[in-house]
Amino acid sequence: MLAQGNPDISRRDREILRAIIQDFITTGEPVGSQAIAPRCDVSSATVRSAMADLEELGYLAKPHTSAGRIPTDKGFRLYVDSLLRTRAPGPKERERIEAGLHAALGADLVADTGKLLHEITHHAALVVAPHFEQDLLRRVEFVKLREDRILAVFVSQAGLVQNRLITVDFPVGRAELEYAANYLNDKLGDLGLEQIHARLRAEREAEQALYDRLHRSAMQLADAAFADHAAPEPEVRVEGEASFLDEPAFAADVEKMRKLFAALAQKDRVLHVMRRVMEGREIRIFIGAESEFSEVPGLSVIAAPYTQGEKVLGALAVVGPVRMNYGRVIPLVQYTARAVSKTFGEG
Repeated sequence: MLAQGNPDISRRDREILRAIIQDFITTGEPVGSQAIAPRCDVSSATVRSAMADLEELGYLAKPHTSAGRIPTDKGFRLYVDSLLRTRAPGPKERERIEAGLHAALGADLVADTGKLLHEITHHAALVVAPHFEQDLLRRVEFVKLREDRILAVFVSQAGLVQNRLITVDFPVGRAELEYAANYLNDKLGDLGLEQIHARLRAEREAEQALYDRLHRSAMQLADAAFADHAAPEPEVRVEGEASFLDEPAFAADVEKMRKLFAALAQKDRVLHVMRRVMEGREIRIFIGAESEFSEVPGLSVIAAPYTQGEKVLGALAVVGPVRMNYGRVIPLVQYTARAVSKTFGEG
């Protein structure tokens, strides 16, 4: 009987491939037929024949003439897509994730999430912070620095803080600053910065003749504060890169480690991977050359978006060797992403 979705592989060969990959994940060593035969309840000769067929199809490779087989990236892809059996995080893992995120907000949450993912998976972690420009606004404050300089302080619903220095060419006192902040906080909450700027522009054009002095000053301050600015790239946190030193295939290869550290340090590259996850709005597993880290062989990325309601705020990921324990790590990434989403939703 042929496997659903993989007409080139029989059910028996799928089970043998699954056993080989699980053994390789555990040991990191080439797998021989004698280790697999008892687990699949077949003879060593049957396993050797299946290994030859799987190698010909590109799912296994033979490192050298006297060795067993190791899975290829193609083999791992089939394993993750069709053969993997995952297990939900246990009570202690769930409690650790929830407790670790409970007290953190905003930028602290981003940093703490990265550390937490690294600690529970023992792999490197990536976290992309929410993009402030796309977040909903919770509060605005104005602080006078000197006669013509005002600091506008924005606090988002996700707990992020952004400061903007604005220059004014009209007199501004405490009354104007308080009125402007109160007006904006009362009238323009639960909108993003771009939406607020558009609403202010429309209101100014519609009611310009009706403004009193305080309202006029408030609108001028708001207009300056919400004027178009070049939006900074979201923050990217990387935690636990040194975990690759525990993986023999990386620790023994100085050039591979150099490429790995260089790739993780390139913010644009990390953001490109994570944007693919955010745009897809679901967990993604990138194996080998499927991600932007293709020049680092033997690498996998498990990434998931986190949200605030229907809005995707950012993404988090675990980066590890291609032989990582997918059955354990994938549910941990999913659960952590849901926990972060819940934390932002409560914020």
